[in-house]
Amino acid sequence: MFDLFATILRVLFCGFQSRHQLLLENLALRHQLTVLQRSVPRAKLKRADRFLWVLLLRCWSGWQQVLVIVQPRTVVAWHRAAFRWFWRWKSRPRTGRPRVNRDLIGLIRRMWQANPTWGSRRIQAELAKLGIPVSDSTVRKYRPRTRRADQTWKTFLQNHAKELVAIDFFTVPTATFRVLYVFLVLAHERRKVLHFHITEAPSAAWTAQQMVEAFPFTTPPRYLLRDRDGLYGADFVRRVESLGLEQKLIAPRSPWQNPMVERLIGSLRRECLDHVIVFDEEHLCRILTDYLSYYHRHRTHRSLDQDCPQPRAVEPPDQGKIIELPLVCGLHHRYARQAAA
Repeated sequence: MFDLFATILRVLFCGFQSRHQLLLENLALRHQLTVLQRSVPRAKLKRADRFLWVLLLRCWSGWQQVLVIVQPRTVVAWHRAAFRWFWRWKSRPRTGRPRVNRDLIGLIRRMWQANPTWGSRRIQAELAKLGIPVSDSTVRKYRPRTRRADQTWKTFLQNHAKELVAIDFFTVPTATFRVLYVFLVLAHERRKVLHFHITEAPSAAWTAQQMVEAFPFTTPPRYLLRDRDGLYGADFVRRVESLGLEQKLIAPRSPWQNPMVERLIGSLRRECLDHVIVFDEEHLCRILTDYLSYYHRHRTHRSLDQDCPQPRAVEPPDQGKIIELPLVCGLHHRYARQAAA
């Protein structure tokens, strides 16, 4: 009975209000009815509803008298939250680290997907060759992080890189379960493979002949780093001494003391030979020739300041769009710029 009497008095009082106040009160009441109709049994206000009541709070002094579905302090809290949001937006920093372009993110991910053996440094170096400067942390952010072993004998190699070559054998099984021996001669200065050859029956005389073929017209460096394998017999020692090479033998069972050539053999296996089945000696020779061409001309190295054994020019962005060139039968890719046709 009391509620009915209060409603009648409020209706009579409305006749003395201005048209502006009546319109605002009508808007507020109709809005609350709409909210109640769409959210039975409990009223649920959306962001637009809250924004409306914040506006009513700012432009109408009688908003509290018609508010029913929420408490007035709730509307005040909405207004304060809107105030904080507005000044946070207005005070946002206008400068800072630029965002990474979406095209660059996509390129980094494509490089990772197409070259699963690459690390973040390799991708960074490849992007640098395309004229795209990007930090190593940015590359790591958009591709999984992998571990790389540190190199040993660092001081020795830095002091003797120009005068040091390393040799070693590694084996490759064939499809018919034969074993082929690959002999490598590696120059430490630019990580360049000076010579390689393949045989089924290595001997000291055969290995000595490979050293002669590695330096047919040039004077060899001063030092030769090798292990204590029995294949380096008397014939090999005499031939090496006649070439003017001073042999440096690593400790027994210590392949880490010959890290450059061991790293090269590891790269050959991980990036090439572990993904193919070798049929015979001729097939293996073609595979190694193809990979070493990629290794010398396209593969970047951290120790060479992200360059290749044969220096590779940087391609600035104005030379065209980036294209992808498959190498080593698609195991690796070269990224270059091509001018638009």
